[in-house]
Amino acid sequence: MIVLGIESSCDETGLALYDTQRGLRAHALHTQAAMHAEYGGVVPELASRDHIRRVVPLTRTVLHEAGITATELDAIAYTRGPGLAGALLVGAAYANALAAALRVPAVGVHHLEGHLLSPLLATPRPDFPFAALLVSGGHTQLMRVDGVGRYRMLGETLDDAAGEAFDKTAQLLGLGYPGGPALARLAEHGQAYRYTLPRPMLASGDLDFSFSGLKTAVLTLARKQGEDARADIAAAFQVAVVDVLAGKCLAALRATGLDTLVVAGGVGANRALRARLDAEAALHGHRVFYPPLELCTDNGAMIAYAGAQRLAAGATAADGRFDVRPRWALEDLGG
Repeated sequence: MIVLGIESSCDETGLALYDTQRGLRAHALHTQAAMHAEYGGVVPELASRDHIRRVVPLTRTVLHEAGITATELDAIAYTRGPGLAGALLVGAAYANALAAALRVPAVGVHHLEGHLLSPLLATPRPDFPFAALLVSGGHTQLMRVDGVGRYRMLGETLDDAAGEAFDKTAQLLGLGYPGGPALARLAEHGQAYRYTLPRPMLASGDLDFSFSGLKTAVLTLARKQGEDARADIAAAFQVAVVDVLAGKCLAALRATGLDTLVVAGGVGANRALRARLDAEAALHGHRVFYPPLELCTDNGAMIAYAGAQRLAAGATAADGRFDVRPRWALEDLGG
């Protein structure tokens, strides 16, 4: 089965082809970061319009890269939610129209399930069950994963997600948009030991997160120390976030008795986080798996793969009737 995956939940248009026998055949991605940088964040209307412009050319790109025609597609998978309503509707409408024209099934995919399963596209790949850290601009969650569609929430952020905290802290330091990667690059030139920042909820005894207080502490420190201290503050902030994420991940493995951790989402590409988790895993006899770096951010490959797994498990096709779910908790996936 060859599945076309369409991701359009926010500011990246991702198309990919997943073959259940040959694996990932092709993927293409367009990011709108440069367009939204002028506004300091994503403008939903502009995002939707850009998805409309990009989705057909990117489809042609992946078909050409894989050396197949649209008539060879067996199914279309698209991001149904969560995300920006208008952006989601672009992908959903296009997917269902294309599926109707080709007389193949279309299936809506949960965006976070795509991220959660994306490490299964890597080599080597993890085996079920495992604990998973979903860490991105919109979500920071720890899950127990026993199989496709079998997820149990272990803990989540009570306020800002880790990626959101990176972006907001970058704005406080005058690094522009998107701020997370810029802050991580700046942190490489700083000395984290120069400043001590809080590790919110690290010793809370549960698996929840909170990053808003850390952001406030950075604001106070930045105002006091000035622009010359930006690199050191960025390094101290990054170490604090990594300490919290790594500490909670280890606690989740202990609580569940599992020895395998999966890390997915845009912040999963952070080199400091990967280095820390790899070191902790080696020390405690755990295994850590990540998606390929190019599949950490939003992409069509994870949607194509999750769609293929859903169809194999008997998911019902949309049959031309579709909706999107801008707000959609992963634990409500069956609804």
